[in-house]
Amino acid sequence: MSDRKTHWDNIYKDKGADEVSWFQPKPDLSLKLIENSKTDQAEAILDVGGGLSRLVDHLFDDGFSRLAVLDISAHAISSTRQRLGKKALNIEWFAQDILEFETDHKFSLWHDRAVFHFLTRKEDREQYVNILRAALKNNGQLIIAAFAIGGPEKCSGLEIVQYDAVKLQAELGDHFELLEQQSEVHVTPSSVKQQFTYFRFIHKVE
Repeated sequence: MSDRKTHWDNIYKDKGADEVSWFQPKPDLSLKLIENSKTDQAEAILDVGGGLSRLVDHLFDDGFSRLAVLDISAHAISSTRQRLGKKALNIEWFAQDILEFETDHKFSLWHDRAVFHFLTRKEDREQYVNILRAALKNNGQLIIAAFAIGGPEKCSGLEIVQYDAVKLQAELGDHFELLEQQSEVHVTPSSVKQQFTYFRFIHKVE
Protein backbone atom coordinates (compact mmCIF):
# COMPACT_ATOMS: atom_id res chain seq x y z
CA MET A 1 0.00 0.00 0.00
CA SER A 2 2.80 2.41 0.87
CA ASP A 3 4.05 2.40 -2.71
CA ARG A 4 0.58 3.32 -3.99
CA LYS A 5 0.23 6.03 -1.39
CA THR A 6 3.62 7.52 -2.25
CA HIS A 7 2.80 7.42 -5.96
CA TRP A 8 -0.46 9.33 -5.56
CA ASP A 9 0.87 11.79 -3.01
CA ASN A 10 3.60 12.67 -5.50
CA ILE A 11 1.07 13.11 -8.30
CA TYR A 12 -0.98 15.54 -6.22
CA LYS A 13 2.07 17.41 -4.95
CA ASP A 14 3.46 17.89 -8.47
CA LYS A 15 0.23 19.06 -10.12
CA GLY A 16 -2.51 21.51 -9.27
CA ALA A 17 -6.13 20.45 -8.99
CA ASP A 18 -6.88 21.67 -12.52
CA GLU A 19 -3.76 20.05 -14.01
CA VAL A 20 -4.38 16.37 -13.26
CA SER A 21 -5.69 14.45 -16.28
CA TRP A 22 -9.03 13.58 -14.67
CA PHE A 23 -9.94 17.15 -13.68
CA GLN A 24 -13.55 18.21 -14.31
CA PRO A 25 -14.76 21.67 -13.25
CA LYS A 26 -18.22 20.12 -12.97
CA PRO A 27 -18.66 16.33 -13.06
CA ASP A 28 -21.90 16.49 -15.04
CA LEU A 29 -22.34 12.81 -15.80
CA SER A 30 -21.66 11.73 -12.21
CA LEU A 31 -24.19 14.29 -10.99
CA LYS A 32 -26.74 13.09 -13.56
CA LEU A 33 -26.38 9.46 -12.52
CA ILE A 34 -26.67 10.39 -8.84
CA GLU A 35 -29.85 12.28 -9.73
CA ASN A 36 -31.11 9.21 -11.60
CA SER A 37 -30.42 7.04 -8.55
CA LYS A 38 -33.09 8.97 -6.60
CA THR A 39 -30.85 8.90 -3.54
CA ASP A 40 -32.37 11.09 -0.84
CA GLN A 41 -30.36 14.11 0.26
CA ALA A 42 -30.25 12.74 3.82
CA GLU A 43 -28.75 9.41 2.74
CA ALA A 44 -25.03 8.64 3.10
CA ILE A 45 -22.90 8.96 -0.06
CA LEU A 46 -19.24 7.94 -0.40
CA ASP A 47 -16.99 9.30 -3.16
CA VAL A 48 -14.16 6.79 -3.55
CA GLY A 49 -10.96 8.34 -4.91
CA GLY A 50 -12.51 11.77 -4.42
CA GLY A 51 -9.08 13.40 -4.21
CA LEU A 52 -9.36 16.88 -5.62
CA SER A 53 -12.67 16.17 -7.36
CA ARG A 54 -15.33 18.87 -7.35
CA LEU A 55 -18.13 16.31 -6.95
CA VAL A 56 -18.41 16.85 -3.20
CA ASP A 57 -18.67 20.63 -3.72
CA HIS A 58 -21.64 20.27 -6.06
CA LEU A 59 -23.40 17.64 -3.93
CA PHE A 60 -23.01 19.77 -0.82
CA ASP A 61 -24.40 22.81 -2.61
CA ASP A 62 -27.29 20.67 -3.89
CA GLY A 63 -28.31 19.90 -0.31
CA PHE A 64 -26.82 16.46 0.35
CA SER A 65 -26.03 16.35 4.05
CA ARG A 66 -24.20 13.02 4.63
CA LEU A 67 -21.23 13.15 2.30
CA ALA A 68 -17.97 11.25 2.68
CA VAL A 69 -14.79 11.37 0.60
CA LEU A 70 -12.08 8.70 0.51
CA ASP A 71 -8.68 9.00 -1.12
CA ILE A 72 -5.37 7.23 -0.65
CA SER A 73 -3.58 10.59 -0.73
CA ALA A 74 -3.68 12.54 2.51
CA HIS A 75 -2.27 15.47 0.52
CA ALA A 76 -5.31 15.46 -1.78
CA ILE A 77 -7.71 15.20 1.16
CA SER A 78 -6.00 18.11 2.92
CA SER A 79 -6.12 20.28 -0.21
CA THR A 80 -9.82 19.61 -0.74
CA ARG A 81 -10.64 20.36 2.88
CA GLN A 82 -8.81 23.67 2.60
CA ARG A 83 -10.71 24.48 -0.60
CA LEU A 84 -14.06 23.80 1.02
CA GLY A 85 -13.30 25.77 4.19
CA LYS A 86 -16.09 25.55 6.78
CA LYS A 87 -18.11 23.24 4.54
CA ALA A 88 -15.46 20.55 5.15
CA LEU A 89 -16.57 20.29 8.78
CA ASN A 90 -19.85 18.75 7.60
CA ILE A 91 -18.16 16.07 5.47
CA GLU A 92 -16.63 12.75 6.53
CA TRP A 93 -13.01 12.27 5.35
CA PHE A 94 -11.03 9.05 4.89
CA ALA A 95 -7.35 9.26 3.93
CA GLN A 96 -7.08 5.53 3.24
CA ASP A 97 -6.34 2.93 0.63
CA ILE A 98 -9.71 1.61 -0.53
CA LEU A 99 -8.41 -1.93 -0.06
CA GLU A 100 -8.06 -1.24 3.68
CA PHE A 101 -11.28 0.72 4.14
CA GLU A 102 -13.47 -0.04 7.13
CA THR A 103 -16.57 1.85 8.23
CA ASP A 104 -18.96 1.62 11.16
CA HIS A 105 -21.95 2.63 9.05
CA LYS A 106 -23.30 1.76 5.62
CA PHE A 107 -23.74 3.97 2.58
CA SER A 108 -26.72 4.33 0.28
CA LEU A 109 -24.58 5.31 -2.69
CA TRP A 110 -20.96 4.49 -3.60
CA HIS A 111 -19.37 6.61 -6.34
CA ASP A 112 -16.08 5.63 -7.96
CA ARG A 113 -14.75 7.52 -10.94
CA ALA A 114 -11.58 5.74 -12.04
CA VAL A 115 -10.32 3.91 -8.94
CA PHE A 116 -11.43 0.35 -9.69
CA HIS A 117 -9.80 0.33 -13.12
CA PHE A 118 -6.36 0.73 -11.46
CA LEU A 119 -6.75 -2.65 -9.74
CA THR A 120 -4.87 -4.94 -12.11
CA ARG A 121 -4.51 -7.84 -9.65
CA LYS A 122 -7.46 -10.22 -9.35
CA GLU A 123 -7.08 -10.48 -5.57
CA ASP A 124 -7.22 -6.68 -5.24
CA ARG A 125 -10.43 -6.54 -7.27
CA GLU A 126 -11.96 -9.24 -5.10
CA GLN A 127 -10.97 -7.33 -1.97
CA TYR A 128 -12.52 -4.14 -3.39
CA VAL A 129 -15.81 -5.94 -4.08
CA ASN A 130 -15.86 -7.46 -0.59
CA ILE A 131 -15.34 -4.02 0.98
CA LEU A 132 -17.95 -2.50 -1.33
CA ARG A 133 -20.55 -5.10 -0.42
CA ALA A 134 -19.88 -4.69 3.30
CA ALA A 135 -20.21 -0.89 3.11
CA LEU A 136 -23.20 -0.57 0.76
CA LYS A 137 -26.76 -0.98 1.99
CA ASN A 138 -29.14 -3.50 0.51
CA ASN A 139 -30.75 -1.70 -2.45
CA GLY A 140 -27.97 0.87 -2.27
CA GLN A 141 -26.53 1.98 -5.57
CA LEU A 142 -23.07 1.86 -7.11
CA ILE A 143 -21.88 4.33 -9.71
CA ILE A 144 -18.56 3.32 -11.19
CA ALA A 145 -16.68 4.84 -14.12
CA ALA A 146 -13.73 3.25 -15.91
CA PHE A 147 -11.80 3.56 -19.12
CA ALA A 148 -13.84 1.96 -21.88
CA ILE A 149 -12.72 -0.90 -24.09
CA GLY A 150 -10.46 0.71 -26.68
CA GLY A 151 -9.74 3.67 -24.41
CA PRO A 152 -6.47 4.49 -22.61
CA GLU A 153 -4.32 1.61 -21.41
CA LYS A 154 -2.42 3.61 -18.78
CA CYS A 155 -3.04 6.59 -16.52
CA SER A 156 -0.61 8.55 -14.35
CA GLY A 157 2.14 6.08 -15.23
CA LEU A 158 0.12 3.04 -14.10
CA GLU A 159 -1.48 0.18 -16.00
CA ILE A 160 -5.28 0.04 -15.89
CA VAL A 161 -8.03 -2.44 -16.81
CA GLN A 162 -10.62 -1.40 -19.42
CA TYR A 163 -14.25 -2.36 -18.86
CA ASP A 164 -17.53 -2.90 -20.61
CA ALA A 165 -20.74 -3.96 -18.87
CA VAL A 166 -20.16 -7.71 -19.24
CA LYS A 167 -16.62 -7.54 -17.92
CA LEU A 168 -17.54 -5.35 -14.96
CA GLN A 169 -20.59 -7.46 -14.09
CA ALA A 170 -18.34 -10.53 -13.92
CA GLU A 171 -16.12 -8.75 -11.39
CA LEU A 172 -18.99 -7.49 -9.22
CA GLY A 173 -20.97 -10.73 -9.17
CA ASP A 174 -24.64 -11.62 -8.94
CA HIS A 175 -25.42 -9.27 -6.03
CA PHE A 176 -25.22 -6.27 -8.38
CA GLU A 177 -27.77 -5.55 -11.10
CA LEU A 178 -26.94 -3.10 -13.89
CA LEU A 179 -29.50 -0.30 -14.14
CA GLU A 180 -27.85 2.15 -16.52
CA GLN A 181 -24.70 2.86 -18.47
CA GLN A 182 -23.47 6.01 -20.20
CA SER A 183 -20.45 6.84 -22.34
CA GLU A 184 -18.31 9.94 -21.93
CA VAL A 185 -15.41 11.41 -23.87
CA HIS A 186 -13.39 13.14 -21.20
CA VAL A 187 -11.07 15.89 -22.43
CA THR A 188 -8.05 16.29 -20.17
CA PRO A 189 -6.49 19.69 -19.33
CA SER A 190 -3.89 18.91 -22.01
CA SER A 191 -6.71 18.36 -24.57
CA VAL A 192 -6.34 14.56 -24.77
CA LYS A 193 -9.61 12.71 -25.37
CA GLN A 194 -10.30 9.69 -23.13
CA GLN A 195 -13.13 7.19 -23.56
CA PHE A 196 -14.95 6.43 -20.30
CA THR A 197 -18.01 4.33 -19.54
CA TYR A 198 -20.15 4.97 -16.46
CA PHE A 199 -22.25 2.22 -14.91
CA ARG A 200 -25.02 2.42 -12.31
CA PHE A 201 -25.84 -0.75 -10.36
CA ILE A 202 -28.17 -1.66 -7.52
CA HIS A 203 -26.90 -3.85 -4.67
CA LYS A 204 -29.12 -6.84 -3.89
CA VAL A 205 -28.13 -8.68 -0.74
CA GLU A 206 -30.79 -11.38 -1.11
